[in-house]
Amino acid sequence: MHERALLADLIREIEETAGAEAATRVVAVNVHVGPLSHMTPEHFVEHFVDAARGTIAEGATCNVGTIDPRDPLAQSIVLESVELEV
Repeated sequence: MHERALLADLIREIEETAGAEAATRVVAVNVHVGPLSHMTPEHFVEHFVDAARGTIAEGATCNVGTIDPRDPLAQSIVLESVELEV
């Protein structure tokens, strides 16, 4: 359930970014996954594909990096950038 909420927030942020830029689709997203977010990068990609289904982010490439465990954001998923097609 925790993963679903994190991904819903991320998709909402991606959709807002795409809408603000009048994008026709999201080409790629770059995120960093914290080690305390309970997701590995591979696990995150699986959840992202499911969460993006039916949204402007469906089919986008998902590039995932990691966050240092000592970072204050170690429990987070951080959206670094979104590549859009306008």
